[in-house]
Amino acid sequence: MLACLWEAAAPKPGNVHPHADFEDVCFTDYLASAVAIGPAMERAVAQNLGSTILQAAEATRKWVGRNTNLGTILLLAPLASVPRQSPLGEGVADVLAATDREDAVQVYEAIRTARPGGIGTVEKMDVYQTAPSDLCAAMREAADRDFIARQYAEDFAPLFTEIVPNLRAALEQGMPLSTAIVHVHLQTLHAFPDSLIARKCGIDVAREVSRRAGEVLATGSHQSDAYQRALQSLDHYLRDDQHRRNPGTTADMLAAGLFTLLRDGIITDAQGFKTSVQHADPRPLKTENNNA
Repeated sequence: MLACLWEAAAPKPGNVHPHADFEDVCFTDYLASAVAIGPAMERAVAQNLGSTILQAAEATRKWVGRNTNLGTILLLAPLASVPRQSPLGEGVADVLAATDREDAVQVYEAIRTARPGGIGTVEKMDVYQTAPSDLCAAMREAADRDFIARQYAEDFAPLFTEIVPNLRAALEQGMPLSTAIVHVHLQTLHAFPDSLIARKCGIDVAREVSRRAGEVLATGSHQSDAYQRALQSLDHYLRDDQHRRNPGTTADMLAAGLFTLLRDGIITDAQGFKTSVQHADPRPLKTENNNA
């Protein structure tokens, strides 16, 4: 819940935050969404993955009435399912390997419950068709067009090797948490064209957004006037009446990254956005795909 609240409150370009709403969804909807999924995530270790995802999607639909967090749910549920005593990188691979047809049926139902925008239809393993027997096979089928599906296909390697280290580095450089979230949002958007934008506007627009995010980063320090002007320009470009260029998948990844840092005790101070970073163990977070 705290990871979702922090992610929503940071003034990321193109997203809802305390000073920017969309016509059909506002910041308080994201606060309610964060609270709504808490009970399901709390039960995650004791139940199958599909149940957690479906319960969280149903709770959001009940209390918010629209899709605000399906991507976040799909990312947080496998992470929350790892027993606290287990390393997160290895544990999430075990959680995914244990999924079966029941999980696939429940995840498909959760997606239909959330009714995400721009989802469209596909020939194989379409979410509006009968669920497959293998959830991860369906995710692998979608991995080339959906960055969240790619996490399932690759045991969350992009999260552990890109987003989490970037967040950790930003905090170690002394950035306030809110600033770090925005900065890593830009880094992620630059490195990975946003899946939600690609679904709604096409891959060329998603790549253009990535290019523009890179331009902001190229201005230098986040404290510089040039960086702030470029950030405001990007935010203006991303916003339109239908919020079709909303980088929602990137925001979902930031919530998952924050959860990881909280879960492993790297972020230790939850007072506002002032954050301390533990330096006792400088080793990178362990994943099966990390050879460092």
